[in-house]
Amino acid sequence: DDERYLRGVVARLTRTHEAGEAKPWKMSDAPADYTDTLLKAIVGIEIEVTRLEGKRKLSQNKDVRDIEGAGRTLAERGHVQLGEEMLQEAARKQQ
Repeated sequence: DDERYLRGVVARLTRTHEAGEAKPWKMSDAPADYTDTLLKAIVGIEIEVTRLEGKRKLSQNKDVRDIEGAGRTLAERGHVQLGEEMLQEAARKQQ
């Protein structure tokens, strides 16, 4: 519930996930009142990770068009194998 801490976490997450974009979005790009409202709706938690178990999800529950778009975008951004797997999933779903 520490607004300053939460703002820092969201800013770091935003920088990390926007870094690869041609025009990375920053929190300061949004109106301050909008950001303040969103931050009030976020609950920050810390979790100690003791084990990781991987699971592959290729948007199977999405529309074929969405799966294809995500697959193409991933491939264009250098995640070729994952992108191709998503495109294969979309093709299977169309059958």
